[in-house]
Amino acid sequence: MTEMTGKVALVTGGASGIGRATATRLAVLGAQVCVVDVSGDGKSVADDLGGIFIEGDVGDPDFSASAVLTCESELGGLDVAHFNAGVTCTEGADIAALTDEQYRRIMRVNVDGVVFGIRAAVPALERRGGGSIVVTASLAGLIGFPVDPIYTLTKHAVVGLVRSLPEQLTPKGIRINCVNPGIVATPLVGEEAIQMFAESGFPLLQPEDIADAVVRILGAGGTGECWPVQPGRDPEPYQFRQVPGPRTEGAEGMRPPSLDAQGPSGPGPEGP
Repeated sequence: MTEMTGKVALVTGGASGIGRATATRLAVLGAQVCVVDVSGDGKSVADDLGGIFIEGDVGDPDFSASAVLTCESELGGLDVAHFNAGVTCTEGADIAALTDEQYRRIMRVNVDGVVFGIRAAVPALERRGGGSIVVTASLAGLIGFPVDPIYTLTKHAVVGLVRSLPEQLTPKGIRINCVNPGIVATPLVGEEAIQMFAESGFPLLQPEDIADAVVRILGAGGTGECWPVQPGRDPEPYQFRQVPGPRTEGAEGMRPPSLDAQGPSGPGPEGP
C-alpha cells in the first residue's frame, strides 16, 4: 500500500464520486487533503477528512492558480495533484445540433481545468522536490465513444497531454499519468443510467475502484502512462502501438529528432 503520511494531496471534483473516494483513500493513507469543487458539498467532505476545502471553478485560470497557492500556504506544500473534475455533454451526440454553450462548458472543465491545474501545480510540486500528477481521463480517451463524441474529444485531449509532458516534467522530479475508467456509478452517469445498466446486468465500477487505481498508479513509479480500469480486471498501463514509420530510402523507421528522448510509449514511429 502506498504510504502517504506527511504528504499533501489536492483533489479536484472532490465533493462526490471518484474525487470524494480518492480524497478519502488518500486521507486514510495519511495524506493531508485539499478538496476542490464547484459545489459547497465539498466542505463536509474536507471536514470529515481533516483537510481543507476550496470552492470554485477549475475552468477559471485564476482560480486554479489560487487554489494551489492556498493548498501550499495552509498545508505546507503539494506532493500529489489529482485533477478529476469533469462533466459530460450527453445532449451533444448529434454534432450538427451541438450548441456553443454545450461545447464551451465541457471544454472549460474537462480540458481547460486540467491544463490550468497542471500549469499551477508544476511549480508547487517542484518546490517540494517533485511529486505526482494523476488526471482522470476515461476509456473514452482510448477509443471512440459515439454516445458522447465531445466528451470523447476532451478525454483524448487529456490522454495526449499526459503522454506528451513527461519529457519536460521528469527532470523536475514530477511524474504524470492518467486513470481511464470504464463506466462508474457516479452522479456524472446519473441514477437513470445506473438503473438501466443494473437491469441489463452490465457491470459498473464503483468510485472506490478508481480510488484504488489512483493509489496503485501513485505507487507504480511510471510516467506518461494511461491506466484503464474495468470491472474484474487489475489496472495496468495501456500498451499503445507505435505509428508506422517512414520507408524513404535511408530513413526507414526514423524518428523526428525532437522525439528521440521519448520512451516506448511516445508517439514516434515503428520501424519499416
